Amino acid sequence: MNTVSIERDWVVTVAGGDEARLSRLNSQMRRMDLFCKLVAPLAVSALDGFSTQLAVTVTGLITFVSVPAEYFAIAKVYRSVPALATPKETIRNQQPAGSGARAGFERACSGLIAYIRHPAFLPSFALALLYMTVLSFAGQMITYLLAIGISTGAIGALRGVAALSELSATWLGPKVMDRIGPTRAGIWFLNWQMICVTVACMFFWLDATPTVVAAGTISAVVASRIGLWGFDLSAQMIVQEEVQAEMRGAFSSQEFAFQNMFEMLSFASTIAFAKPEQFKWPATISAGAVALAGVLYAAFVRMRRGHLVHLSKCMDRTHRKKYGWSRVEQDESGDGLELANREPA
Repeated sequence: MNTVSIERDWVVTVAGGDEARLSRLNSQMRRMDLFCKLVAPLAVSALDGFSTQLAVTVTGLITFVSVPAEYFAIAKVYRSVPALATPKETIRNQQPAGSGARAGFERACSGLIAYIRHPAFLPSFALALLYMTVLSFAGQMITYLLAIGISTGAIGALRGVAALSELSATWLGPKVMDRIGPTRAGIWFLNWQMICVTVACMFFWLDATPTVVAAGTISAVVASRIGLWGFDLSAQMIVQEEVQAEMRGAFSSQEFAFQNMFEMLSFASTIAFAKPEQFKWPATISAGAVALAGVLYAAFVRMRRGHLVHLSKCMDRTHRKKYGWSRVEQDESGDGLELANREPA
């Protein structure tokens, strides 16, 4: 609830309609998140080397201290931005009325139906599909690497390299979006991830030694993290800009539900194929999920832009997504000049 409220709703209100500011806020929040995910495991591992009890105690104390600190930070932002206190009643008024079982079911499904029918559904669902993967430095892939003989020290170092790759996307993403816009940036980042994940998957099907398979897979997975988080920022920008204020909470909740569902399916794939030599099947399923996400997002770009890649304009430094005020011709009634907010084609 906290993530949906702040990362998907509050940040848009705080940006106040400034696209550059919104992009900067998104990248800064993602950078802090990834930095903590990099430092926390390393710190806990170092403490655990001295004493497991010390590691558990320090983790508990940090959790205890962070709760009031986060609460007061959230309260300060809430007081500083009066627009955050504005209630959003539209969605509630549009829900089916009645007290019967059918009305209750319709109310329960109204958020899902609105999510699927929304114009931003395809990029949002494509992002959710990327969570159905075992090709990341999470529990499944780490367990596989341990099973084939990779040391914990090497895995820790490789995880750090992957985290640095992810952090680089928080700087690269806003720059690419500023140059060609979030819609085009998304297709470029997702294509890069598709290529890297396909290469990582191919190594599992090669008749090679485990060392060669591990080296090739890890290198491709590390490179794919740039595409993953670059697309994450691009899709998040699209959703934040296009979803109505009164619908952001319901829309983001449905998106997060699909993310959790696909993440559970990734764990289910390693339950079904539990042996290390069978890990190629969950990896292939992961590559298929990324490919499907690419197809869905390509369909969105095709509907939105009329084409997938317009190379000449993408490379043109002057062609970037901007919203600016421009004069239009005086109308026949002689009421004077109007101002129109126009986006370049």
